[in-house]
Amino acid sequence: MSAPQDALVVVGVDDSRLSMAAVRLAAREAALHSRPLRVVHAFNWVADPSEPIPEEPRRPAEELLRRATETAAGAQPGVEVSCALIEGPVITTLLRESGSAALLVIGDGGLSVDPDVPAASDATAVQLAARAGCSVLVAREQLPSTGPVLVGVDGSASSLSALDYAFDTAARHSTDLVVVQVCDPDGTDGAPPPEVVEQLAEAVAPWQRKYPSVQVDQQVRTGDPESALAHETRRAELVVVSARGDEPWRGMLGSVSQAMLYHSASPVVVVRSAHGVYIQE
Repeated sequence: MSAPQDALVVVGVDDSRLSMAAVRLAAREAALHSRPLRVVHAFNWVADPSEPIPEEPRRPAEELLRRATETAAGAQPGVEVSCALIEGPVITTLLRESGSAALLVIGDGGLSVDPDVPAASDATAVQLAARAGCSVLVAREQLPSTGPVLVGVDGSASSLSALDYAFDTAARHSTDLVVVQVCDPDGTDGAPPPEVVEQLAEAVAPWQRKYPSVQVDQQVRTGDPESALAHETRRAELVVVSARGDEPWRGMLGSVSQAMLYHSASPVVVVRSAHGVYIQE
């Protein structure tokens, strides 16, 4: 996480079953990065804005925050935990929080339940991953089992940010790293072009020197990047992709990052590099 040392890990919670899994995952990341954790619930009250929120509607929200705070403390007792009940729409609230956060953690909102959900969906997790001012970790219902960190790269500058994040994460998690690049085949035998294999090795080398303890498996595949990465996610502890790949003009999320949000079997970090922007509604 290339953010100021005092930047927090922020987790957005609601009354869904997935929220507590997101809290536990956020607490783990906060502990690994020695950062405080901030639990946020957006309370979208529609009454007269000049009047205070009545106590009764606040009570379930306050109970939710209490439960989330206890869950975080139980998962990682050494992490400093604070909470905030904020009036306003969920997306707007969490985008504002992301502007000064080191990492935003949210549940996937059921994205991975239906593989046929269209990628153009305006799901909350997709909107936040596309527009947040920091990297976004999208949790699945279950905490990940032990496995390698998986990162997809394509040779673009933004994918190098994902590679940097993945190496740091693998080192902190004390686990292996799988680096996958997918390209078109060389000729009719279906083999990857030798120059792509060489380029990937050159890209990985500086981080391997920086993180000598991380065991790295470099893989160059041919075919469809989304399908190749989705298959690998079944054995990964965490999946890391850049927000945008080698065609950033096509949208705020690249096709691979969108595919991972919908089809990854493991939690996904969408890495927002330093040029990422926070767009307020």
